[in-house]
Amino acid sequence: MKIKGIIILLFIFWGSILQCSAQKAAVKTNLFYGIYSSSPNIEAEFGLSPRSTIELGGGFNLFTSGKSSANKKLVHWLGSAEYRYWTCERFNGHFWGIHILGSQYNIAGHHLPLLFGDDSGQYRYEGWGIGGGISYGYHFLLSNRWSLEANIGMGYARLHYDKFRCETCGEKTGTENRNYFGPTKAAISLIFLIK
Repeated sequence: MKIKGIIILLFIFWGSILQCSAQKAAVKTNLFYGIYSSSPNIEAEFGLSPRSTIELGGGFNLFTSGKSSANKKLVHWLGSAEYRYWTCERFNGHFWGIHILGSQYNIAGHHLPLLFGDDSGQYRYEGWGIGGGISYGYHFLLSNRWSLEANIGMGYARLHYDKFRCETCGEKTGTENRNYFGPTKAAISLIFLIK
């Protein structure tokens, strides 16, 4: 009985490998995020069914500009995952998504009123955030292998951070939590399709 069960499991496993190898996949970079934050980023998207995909992505910026004496920085890492349902077929046309994200950051000298308030440019924020939301996007085919994609998402994020005076090595002014509702995703991505 045990051998029969193992053989059945091996056939199921082999069938899932064959099915996965026949699925399309894509590698992409979010040009909007990369240019705005000067951050390298990469995403991979895999077909789950004829009308659904999953996207996994990440970006980071570990660099502080040497030009700024005011300690201006946008040091962070960001990870995300999104399930997508395509209205026609995967990697073509309109899609709806559900995404989650997580980040750790050290931000100073940037005016980010939606995240940290109106006086955000005067402080440094060091902490983490998690969240999620829904998104809508459109995939534009350019050729057999190359595409562009526009994507926007709205949702919730929970931010936890220590707040410091913006000067280099400024003193800590407190620890805060913030509930954020608003845009959680914005992308204009260049895509290479893998068949």
